Amino acid sequence: MTHRARPNGREDFLGPSTDVPGRDAVPGRSEFLEFLGMALAAGAFVLFVVVRPEVTRALVHKLAMSSAGLAH
Repeated sequence: MTHRARPNGREDFLGPSTDVPGRDAVPGRSEFLEFLGMALAAGAFVLFVVVRPEVTRALVHKLAMSSAGLAH
């Protein structure tokens, strides 16, 4: 249990979104959004690394050339 030195005037906003009047909380929404983000990231990985490996090679080449330019 934590002890707060002084009360915060905005404590009523720090509760769960179900406690905020006028706001509907959808249970499980954050898990769905996390899953959707991971699916998009995996799809981008497959698209650019597996299906189009020349994009990865070009990106590595560009990065190496810019790094070599900074060294000289």
